[in-house]
Amino acid sequence: MTKKTTTALILVLSLVLVLAGCGGGNQNQAKNQTQDQNQSQNAGNKDKGKEAEAVSGASQTSYTPIDQLKDKYDIIIVGAGGAGMTAALEAKASGMNPVIFEKMPVAGGNTTKASSGMNASETKFQKEQGIEDSNDLFYEETLKGGHDTNDKEMLRFFVDNSAAAIDWLDSIGIRLNNITITGGMSEKRTHRPEDGSAVGQYLVNGLLKNVNEQGIPLFVNADVKEITEKDGKANGVKVLFNQTDEKTIEAGAVVVTTGGFGANMDMISKVRPDLQGYVTTNQTGSTGDGIQMIEKLGGTTVDMDQIQVHPTVQQEKSYLIGEAVRGEGAILVSSEGKRFTNEMDTRDNVTAAINKLPEKSAYLVFDSGVKSRVKAIEQYEKMGFVLQADSTETLAGQMSVPADALKTTLDTWNGAVKNKKDAEFGRTTGMDNDLSAGPYFAIKIGPGIHYTMGGVKINTNTEVLNKEGQAIPGLFAAGEVTGGLHGQNRIGGNSVAEIIIFGRQAGIKSAEYVKAQ
Repeated sequence: MTKKTTTALILVLSLVLVLAGCGGGNQNQAKNQTQDQNQSQNAGNKDKGKEAEAVSGASQTSYTPIDQLKDKYDIIIVGAGGAGMTAALEAKASGMNPVIFEKMPVAGGNTTKASSGMNASETKFQKEQGIEDSNDLFYEETLKGGHDTNDKEMLRFFVDNSAAAIDWLDSIGIRLNNITITGGMSEKRTHRPEDGSAVGQYLVNGLLKNVNEQGIPLFVNADVKEITEKDGKANGVKVLFNQTDEKTIEAGAVVVTTGGFGANMDMISKVRPDLQGYVTTNQTGSTGDGIQMIEKLGGTTVDMDQIQVHPTVQQEKSYLIGEAVRGEGAILVSSEGKRFTNEMDTRDNVTAAINKLPEKSAYLVFDSGVKSRVKAIEQYEKMGFVLQADSTETLAGQMSVPADALKTTLDTWNGAVKNKKDAEFGRTTGMDNDLSAGPYFAIKIGPGIHYTMGGVKINTNTEVLNKEGQAIPGLFAAGEVTGGLHGQNRIGGNSVAEIIIFGRQAGIKSAEYVKAQ
């Protein structure tokens, strides 16, 4: 090789390396520099407990160095969960220059913990698999699940846009074509990743990948403390970086996607003192910041006392055991070794049934068939939650329940599955497969605070409303920070649908607002 050729090759390789380091619209520097910056950010974080929640996939190298911060953006998005990243992607697609501020050391929020899937009706994947469903049925069953207290206009928009949300995710490489069922539903409409794994981390990883590819700046350890306004319009935020450096950043619009308040026991105790002492499945960042900031700007709230308690939570580590376990065939068994409720009833009813037991806890019992269909169980095993035995008699011993009672319970249940009739409790779904394929498994569970259905009031344009029902100019919100959609009880799988459906809408409508100014 000639000297000239060698020199030229070195120059080309150098250029390639530089471009790779500056990819994504110059929002990310070279890998090492970004990594060093984020390590520095994390070192400044006083709450080391937050870092324990960092999950693989939400890589530290995915975040924007603070030296790339600008004084002004078209749209500021507060919170990097599923709704926030979705809003950012749609705002970017609309020609905007959005930014995301996340107070935690990693993106994801409560979305990371989502397990069962995303509900949607009349989807292409349902049609491919011969599942007959309709938006009207989805609407009716969600309204029934919410005890007819849901915001009907919000709910109608939600179900009618659910299939499009599945299509949108598929178009950006996030495919949810494995379909199961959750409590309160009569049709399979809970969409999961192809391998049946938990939806949350898969969704966060996919959204984060797209955010990076689109060059959208995402700052972590960026705690928004206040939404600023001018002439009655939201026009930016005050954000504290690494708990030390506060800056005021301007914007044409602000989208709040900070999640609920399921980890703020002070807020919960004020509206629901009866829930004191319950464990919570929420990540530590779910403290209601967005609700409080919006209230200061005149926004109003709805259904704040409607807090969902999930029936199946591993108590020692406050870890949610996803509804898909029951949806794929598991049953609930008391300390007497007997079933005591319709496991596929709505969450509030299943929780009430568990709380009526003297021990206020129960066991999920399932076989190797359920385990093969619900990949999340592998994570439960790694965390030490799962009892396993080759026979129901041995499993009963591990559970400390009467062996003969457990065997009779399983025999009766398998007969009900065979005959497609649950004479004991009237269960009609999650009965495609019996529990006869050893080895057998059990997980001890009890109720835990899971989801805050109340929050700020918005309309179908995701505009935040004041007490007079008027939109606050420039202020939008989506996801668990909002209230009204779910009424008094949320159906499992509807929260993931909500963050995508209304996250998209927030990105689109905030962009329209900025363009009109």
